[in-house]
Amino acid sequence: MPSSCKDIRAALAQCLQESDCVMVHRNKPSDCLRPPLIDTMPTKCQQLKKGYGECKRGMVDMRKRFRGNQPIAVNKDLDAGEQAPSHQLYAGKPAFSDTVKKTSGNEPVERDWREVENEKYRKGE
Repeated sequence: MPSSCKDIRAALAQCLQESDCVMVHRNKPSDCLRPPLIDTMPTKCQQLKKGYGECKRGMVDMRKRFRGNQPIAVNKDLDAGEQAPSHQLYAGKPAFSDTVKKTSGNEPVERDWREVENEKYRKGE
């Protein structure tokens, strides 16, 4: 279990080494993780810092003692591009197999039913 956070720790260290706080401004990585320099870090590094803290906290959380921390697939979360969404609930059939349709964003806006009813009413007079 002590090695369950090593992947996210390595990713955080790599992100810190590539950041402007360390490379350009020549601050220590430990200083870059504390305020006020943490605000200048990229969002990716801030997210990794938060995830690493949650991982370390999970090591002492009594609710997770038997199962341990969930493995963190850093490569899948950070480096992967577009992946097919998994709409699987448990082990059964997919929850949204045919009901979800993809849109391009260029579809015409559907008119509100009240507008349609008002037009019908006006034409009737």
